[in-house]
Amino acid sequence: MKLNSAQTDRACGAVLGSAVGDALGAGYEFGSARVGTDGPQMIGGGLGNFAPGEWTDDTTMAWCILDVAATGQDLRSDAALTAIGRNFRTWYESRPADIGIQTSNVLGRAGADPTAVELTAAAAGFHEQTGRTAGNGSLMRTAAVALPFLGNPDAVADAARKISALTHFDPRAQEACVLWSLSIRRTVIDGELDLRGGLRYLDDDAVAYWTERIDEAETSDPKRFNPNGWVVSALQAAWSAIVHSDGFAETLSTAIRIGDDTDTVAAIAGALIGAKWGASAIPAKWRRILHGYPGKRGEDLVHAAIQATSGGPKPGVWPNASRMTDGGTTGVLVEHPYDDGVLLGDLDALDKLPAEVTAVISLCRVGTEQVPPAGVEHICYWLMDSELRSENPNLDFILDDAAKTVAALRDEGQVVLVHCVAAHRRTPTVGIAYALERGVGLAEATSAVRGVLPRVNPNSAFDEALGRIAAQR
Repeated sequence: MKLNSAQTDRACGAVLGSAVGDALGAGYEFGSARVGTDGPQMIGGGLGNFAPGEWTDDTTMAWCILDVAATGQDLRSDAALTAIGRNFRTWYESRPADIGIQTSNVLGRAGADPTAVELTAAAAGFHEQTGRTAGNGSLMRTAAVALPFLGNPDAVADAARKISALTHFDPRAQEACVLWSLSIRRTVIDGELDLRGGLRYLDDDAVAYWTERIDEAETSDPKRFNPNGWVVSALQAAWSAIVHSDGFAETLSTAIRIGDDTDTVAAIAGALIGAKWGASAIPAKWRRILHGYPGKRGEDLVHAAIQATSGGPKPGVWPNASRMTDGGTTGVLVEHPYDDGVLLGDLDALDKLPAEVTAVISLCRVGTEQVPPAGVEHICYWLMDSELRSENPNLDFILDDAAKTVAALRDEGQVVLVHCVAAHRRTPTVGIAYALERGVGLAEATSAVRGVLPRVNPNSAFDEALGRIAAQR
């Protein structure tokens, strides 16, 4: 299924939103810290003594799935399921700081190099032995399951069941993964939140069971769903947080304030609400420090998500292209009129990056050869050069967040390059937004920023957004 830019943004939002929820919730797991009046922060800590911004086993296991999906393999195949299981096992052998008891038991039973058949058999055996294998550990990792099958809901349901069964054989765990994965699919495609749409992929008894549980989640205070280690209560907690909140950040705050398994509930909720709002709605203050096993960062999740939705990596096509250019670049690199520690430029500015630059804000796609060198912080924004509102549904947020990020970097003493492809529209717009953040009036800021850039081509949608931002100052 070929996606438009907004759908692609939402697909990336599913995996990035889940990881952000996970890292945000990690510090509050099982009452390890109290949420302050300013809401949850990426404080680190938790059961695994995680660093601030470090994701936990929730995102690590999601990465194990996404890594395989990004190759273009069919996640329902024995080969892909085996690859996922071996990714799980490799991580297990790294002696992670935090791993679910059930997951650990199954991965230990399956042996050093398990096939999908062997891993599923180990999970089934554990279920037969204990009768209690409906933990939330397979639901927490579902962010990427739907991405390769956005045009095929039957395949989504099948993949969700099979991937769950690798470690969590209980039917309730599998059903929860089906419902959540299909909901992510629906939300990526049309932006609508609909948890009930997946009910038709369950049997009659399961439909009755889950309909009642969904009703409970929608009509109850989210805090009712504590404890939430059981997959049913975890799903209810995440869904209740979503329906009782407004926006991405508020949803994660609500999910974490429920308490108990905060990182997992926030990861589950983050996947679906991230699919609703898109990666472009996630603040840079969280994305800047997001990281985790196996040595990945948030932008790696975005790139893998794009590959998962497009059938695998495409040579010469972003994010695999070595260089991005439209032939219109001329090497623009000028000082911001109100701050000589902020440079405004085009894509070619990356090739002649001044030594004093310590941070780069990219407002366009960047090729693998154009990524700033090690030691230079790189923050990317999903901002389309378009006047269509549908192409930039989070436009006001992006411009305001980019301006605040420049200000934060400057407060840290960093020298910042802000660039897009040709410095015609996106670069001057964020330059003006930064001037507004510094207290300059809109008319003066517009005249001054456009005056230092040689070929500004105004964008009416960007200008209207700047007007709204200025009115709120």
